[in-house]
Amino acid sequence: MDIHQAIIIGGGQAGLATAYYLRKWGVETLILDNAVRPGGSWNQVWDSLTLFSTAELSSLPGMQMRSHGGELHPADVREYFGAYEQRYGFDIRRPVSVDKVTHEDGHFRITTDGETYLAKHVVMATGTQSRPFVPSIPGSILGQYWHTANYPGADTFRGKKVAVVGAGNSGAQLAAELSEVAEVTWLVRAEPNFMPDEIDGTELFRRSKRRALQELRGEEISETSVGELGDIIVTDAIRRAREEGRLTWRDVPDSLDELDVDHLIWATGYRPALGPVSELLDDSRQPTVENLHLVGYGDWTGAGSATITGVGPFARQVAKRITSRLPAE
Repeated sequence: MDIHQAIIIGGGQAGLATAYYLRKWGVETLILDNAVRPGGSWNQVWDSLTLFSTAELSSLPGMQMRSHGGELHPADVREYFGAYEQRYGFDIRRPVSVDKVTHEDGHFRITTDGETYLAKHVVMATGTQSRPFVPSIPGSILGQYWHTANYPGADTFRGKKVAVVGAGNSGAQLAAELSEVAEVTWLVRAEPNFMPDEIDGTELFRRSKRRALQELRGEEISETSVGELGDIIVTDAIRRAREEGRLTWRDVPDSLDELDVDHLIWATGYRPALGPVSELLDDSRQPTVENLHLVGYGDWTGAGSATITGVGPFARQVAKRITSRLPAE
């Protein structure tokens, strides 16, 4: 059985950015992706979701996203990722579901729902979207449960009573969107922390980039983190809902039995999808074996690394590390 120089698990932004640099530096790379089409996690978000950045600030290394002359939506990102794959001709196998990764005899064995693969290096770029998180709250509702992972769009909830749980960007966006067509109860554990109105995607990108560069250079971090500015970016839709009195919230109840709603939507986030390598990580999610690399899971793998543009410097860093180690192996 052939041993690949590098196998990337995940064909989203982190996987593609890493593959770009590995290809640039001549490393034979295979991408295993569990989706049926290009787009990564952008296949799993609702179509009306609005990106906070423009096309100019939403590009992977080596190829600028074309301008759309307005707001970006998931369909725009999926189109771009597909074009990116075609441009660079990556070796991508899909749909492939990776069950387990083990380390033996100096290389990795990747067991999937089909074939088994061997590799000298494994890059985990699976993101979080496949692991939606739902908190434990006693009680139940008589209606239907949803998560942002399978939110079908506002029309499903037209004229209904809907509870949205979650005080982050997703919760605020859904509460604002649904308040135009439904009776919405926005439930939070703490008061929503809105960023200043003048903070937009462009400003966040600039701050994230400066912070990431400081981190990569080993400098003292002086740039304010995005999280310190607040949890919610005030989009036009959120601002409009707030000004019209449609965006109000209340505490999460002690029991869901207290809610009289037709639908409940969990906007409560995700967890890293690291199941296949769980036995190769320590309690702080750091690899316990050499040549296992994690890219794009959030600030703990690099400031801004969970964003399309922000992942590039960290993908480059991992690809450089892989390239430097291969000649000695």
